[in-house]
Amino acid sequence: MRIGITCYPSHGGSGVVATELGKLLAENGHEVHFITYEMPFRLGNFHQNIFYHEVEANQYALFKFPPYDLALASRMAQVAIDHKLDLLHVHYAVPHAVAAVLAKQMVGDHLKVVTTLHGTDITVLGEDPTLKGIIKFGLEKSDMVTAVSDSLIQQTYDMFHVKVPIERIYNFVDERVYYPRDVQSIRRQYVSDEEKILLHISNFRPVKRPKDVVDIFHRVQEKVPSHLLLVGEGPELMNIHQQVIDLGIQDRVHFLGKQNEVAQLISLADLLLLPSEKESFGLVALEAMACGVPTVGSATGGVPELVKQGETGYLANVGDVPAMAESAIDILSHPHLHEKMVSNGLERASKHFSGSAITKQYEALYQRLLQQD
Repeated sequence: MRIGITCYPSHGGSGVVATELGKLLAENGHEVHFITYEMPFRLGNFHQNIFYHEVEANQYALFKFPPYDLALASRMAQVAIDHKLDLLHVHYAVPHAVAAVLAKQMVGDHLKVVTTLHGTDITVLGEDPTLKGIIKFGLEKSDMVTAVSDSLIQQTYDMFHVKVPIERIYNFVDERVYYPRDVQSIRRQYVSDEEKILLHISNFRPVKRPKDVVDIFHRVQEKVPSHLLLVGEGPELMNIHQQVIDLGIQDRVHFLGKQNEVAQLISLADLLLLPSEKESFGLVALEAMACGVPTVGSATGGVPELVKQGETGYLANVGDVPAMAESAIDILSHPHLHEKMVSNGLERASKHFSGSAITKQYEALYQRLLQQD
């Protein structure tokens, strides 16, 4: 098949999943065309069967804001015609779904549109009354709609009352990248043999509740000798720096900034902290699971579909810092419990969330859609 993929090329989960899916599809022999304003950061080096098409918005003087959505639709249509695309698979509803629908109207009905919802395009942007109508339009005009968790599907129906079927296809990890690595030499740079490492990776927005991360760790390190690795950047980071200083734990908290390749970093950790207010899936928890790292976090959104309570980690209500801290202490203080959760997580990641299995689900969906004519 000839497949166009549009996503945000940033470090966010939707862009990561879209890029990794495109790479796996290309490995399976499909021709994949990325259509974005910038090269997706996970794309990197040359890949056979993968092509990149940049979108440039017109900077005409009368435009107060460059019309990126129109430029995207036009570029989608151009690439679809020039390369005889079978379908456009767009990740994130705004503005990608609407742009793809417009491109289809320009090219013809033989071009199919698959829209994948990733979370905040529904749970955050869907609450904006200026966007709600256009999001609903994009979903209802798509030929297929998928979402990354059952929770997100239900939220979409509740918020938009769309009548189109939404198919759940979970996020995934490439097991050739995410696996338990031997990182003892690196680990010694942060902790002694008796100390533990806790990890948090996010964009440090308020919805990720990074303050809770530090509060949880503050309680944990009083009972279990440990260090905290913070990976990522975002608007709350300065506040977190100050919080760490106020608590007097700056010698135990390490700010590692934005990292492109996190698989090795994840393998350093004994535990992942994910106390988010909203998580439609929780991709970082899956990446941790595949690397042999249990999760302690919030029972929100799609996370309970991924993290099995008491089996691969512990979940508590959003904001329940004491409960999450006690769960973390429990896991880190009992080696047999930790080993059991590691083993359960590796098995679950391989069985239910492998890249090869999820790619097959998308391929089957594409084939089903193209055979409808």
